[in-house]
Amino acid sequence: MKTLQLLIISGACSFALSNCTAPTGPNTKRGAATGGLLGAAAGGIIGHQSGRGLEGAAIGGAAGASAGAVYGNKQDEDAYRRY
Repeated sequence: MKTLQLLIISGACSFALSNCTAPTGPNTKRGAATGGLLGAAAGGIIGHQSGRGLEGAAIGGAAGASAGAVYGNKQDEDAYRRY
């Protein structure tokens, strides 16, 4: 039950964080969503080992969404320069 709650909360956090970034293109949005999900999953697993799974998922989701958005934005900028 606790794992299911963690997955639901991490998914909701990554969705919310992906909408808070400054999207400039589809890669930015996709990168933020993917990074948020992966970061929340990794943070939840790491946080679970110390007894703080939700906090780890929230921190991991925020960090992953930020990193994914930055990477996706770079891809968008490179794509727009080519054309």
